[in-house]
Parts: sequence; C-alpha cells; structure tokens
Amino acid sequence: MTRSVREAKAPFRRPTNISLDSAMIDDARELGINISRACEEGLAKQISEERGRRWKEENREATAEWNAYVAEHGLPLERFRQF
Repeated sequence: MTRSVREAKAPFRRPTNISLDSAMIDDARELGINISRACEEGLAKQISEERGRRWKEENREATAEWNAYVAEHGLPLERFRQF
C-alpha cells in the first residue's frame, strides 16, 4: 500500500501514556483544547530550550575565546561595515 505525500511528510505519532492533573484535563476538554497537541507543543518547547542550553554549555569555552579575540583585535571584517 502506498502512502500519500502528505502522510510521508507527517511525523509518526506513537501512542503514549502520561499522567496529568485531572483538573487540567477537565479544563482542557471544557475549552476544546486538543490535549495531545498541547502536550506535544509543550514538549517541543522544552526540547528546544534544553538543546539550546546544552549547546551554550558545550560551546561556552569557544564563545569566550571568540569574545576575547574580538575584544583584542576587533571584528575581522569591521573595516567593511557601513553602519
């Protein structure tokens, strides 16, 4: 069976059990909020923030060295800046 282009690009969703505050579930349902989507968006945000934090930590030394270089020598192409 062939999958459509749309299906091929859509991320595979895996059923997962999670525990959430029952009052939040009730409120979400009452407000028509898609709980799976809301959880997915929140998790995507957390993943992005954690990856950013880790990247900064892993590259802290290189960033500090670059900043020291710029402080001592200026920007490499600064003479071409028009502002």
